[in-house]
Amino acid sequence: MAKKITEEELKRLQGMNAEFTKTKLALADSLLQQEALMLQMKDLRSAFKVDEKNLMEAYGKDVSIDLATGEIKENIEEAQTVQE
Repeated sequence: MAKKITEEELKRLQGMNAEFTKTKLALADSLLQQEALMLQMKDLRSAFKVDEKNLMEAYGKDVSIDLATGEIKENIEEAQTVQE
């Protein structure tokens, strides 16, 4: 008859192995989610650049836009430099 570990030891090892596998899958899922979020961020940056270019053409390069109100403000430092 072959030697065996105790039933308690076997259950403990099986439990740890199951937890290890579960953790590996969770880690893989998180990496896939990270990759998807990185692609989403890249797309958002591209869209932001397009909008920024269009707004600069419409309102000038020397302005800033308050994102809370939409108010357009002339950049004071650049305006003072032009006036001097």
